[in-house]
Amino acid sequence: MPWESVDDPRPSTIQRVVGTRDGVAHFIRTAEHDRDPHRARRLLAALDVVRSDLSTGRALDFPTMCRWQSHVLGTEYPAFRTGLAFAKGGRERYGLDDHTQQRFEECLQQADAAAVPLPARAARAYLDVCFFHPFEDGNARAALLALTFVLARANVVLDQVGPIQQLSRRADAAEGALELARLVAVLIHATQRRPSYQ
Repeated sequence: MPWESVDDPRPSTIQRVVGTRDGVAHFIRTAEHDRDPHRARRLLAALDVVRSDLSTGRALDFPTMCRWQSHVLGTEYPAFRTGLAFAKGGRERYGLDDHTQQRFEECLQQADAAAVPLPARAARAYLDVCFFHPFEDGNARAALLALTFVLARANVVLDQVGPIQQLSRRADAAEGALELARLVAVLIHATQRRPSYQ
């Protein structure tokens, strides 16, 4: 995958890209709240844990994601799924073998690959969660938290994430992965261009 073709839109002189609102929190308080207020409250609690983990220098790994997911689902520490997973009304199936969790954890480590542009690293983390489908439930929410974590660790807080959540992607569509990375780059650029940019 030519991830290097995705530009990082931040000028080298800019160390932070932070709008006047946290786009993820805004998305949760509006779109997610309209869908299910209880689910939105749990997701906001998970977002608080993500922000706390950022301040402690935690890595993006499966145990960290499990801590977030326990808040997302309102359950005890969740484990990696134990069976096949399905999405999009059963149109996509995600397999499971003895090495699936290990491969997923290796993919998460690539979020630190400095040679890959930030938008691509964030998009890859998002898609890895979506298509490995590590949890029995709540994988789209887990993917959003992973993307948020990768960006925020690089001092980027998008002021909107709705476009990321609105597009459906197929696991077998390589071009769709690049399109997501380019969308993340556009959203970074849009955040820093708005009058509210700090």
